[in-house]
Amino acid sequence: MKNIDESVLKSAVSLILENKNIIIIPHHNPDGDALGASFGLRLVLQSLGKNARVIAPNDYPEFLHWLPGSQEATIWFRQRKTAIYALEKADLLIFLDFNDFGRIEKMKETIQGLSVPKLMIDHHPYPKEIADVMISDTNASSTSELVTHFIKWAGFTDKINKKVASCLLTGIVTDTGSFSYNSSHPETYEALSILLKTGVDKDKIYDNVYNNYSFQRMQLMGFALNQRMKYIPKYNTAYIYLTKEDLKNYNFRPGDSEGFVNLPLSIKGVVFAAFFMEKDDKVKMSFRSKFTFPANKIANDYFNGGGHLNAAGGQTNLPMAEAIKQFESVLKEYKADFDNLTKTGIV
Repeated sequence: MKNIDESVLKSAVSLILENKNIIIIPHHNPDGDALGASFGLRLVLQSLGKNARVIAPNDYPEFLHWLPGSQEATIWFRQRKTAIYALEKADLLIFLDFNDFGRIEKMKETIQGLSVPKLMIDHHPYPKEIADVMISDTNASSTSELVTHFIKWAGFTDKINKKVASCLLTGIVTDTGSFSYNSSHPETYEALSILLKTGVDKDKIYDNVYNNYSFQRMQLMGFALNQRMKYIPKYNTAYIYLTKEDLKNYNFRPGDSEGFVNLPLSIKGVVFAAFFMEKDDKVKMSFRSKFTFPANKIANDYFNGGGHLNAAGGQTNLPMAEAIKQFESVLKEYKADFDNLTKTGIV
């Protein structure tokens, strides 16, 4: 963990060793990385004799229910009293895959009101001071990668068994789109080496993650590609949008839209892709890009979001039609970036 000060790592290890009742918290709408890191670390902590529990802000995708320990998680949205009781008994809180209290939404006030020590492990940029000890590295492919390196650094490598490796490998695979982005640093593959040495079945993990969807989800994807995708060759961009009515028509479940944002990147010449999904009174957005195109800058400057260079997200309170209109107008501001990629022969 060359990008993390050794004193920070020592403090993190001390917090874990000195406390017994530990609560692990991923972000709202937890994805494969947040859940993989959470369940993987929980198993390690349990093997160290800790009373470790995962409390997730809300339900997570059905295609990730196979993860070891996932059925034992407490869901704040449905089990608030149980969650609050556990939090009141906690000696240590560990935040995984988020660096801003806004990412845990309705849990925010309760968590901020607790005076227990807090540890954060995250790979997103622009971290806010949300914990006493913060392990933050934007060069990491995922929080699961960071957790893997941290476990090794702490001297707990022998605690990484096949179940732990299944969780952490899932996090790395999902947060890199099977190594198609955020995966150019050697440290990522060093983490993979640690996990693969356990004998974990990586092919089975891939099958569980990418070949475990419902029939309705596949129909929704076909509809999205055929009826809800727009290609803008002038700006090397394509996007997909889905309305609340679309989701209702295809019996949408959390996780059904996983990976949709990546689909337009398969179009020749497209370097920037977006996915818009109408949810409650907001439009959620995901952005993906290739090469040096700054997906995170667009998310941060225009859509109340942020993220990594090639993978970011945001949201807006505008209706879907207006959100898309704003998005298309924003593309004009980046014409020079698109043209530069074309002129240099990258596209």
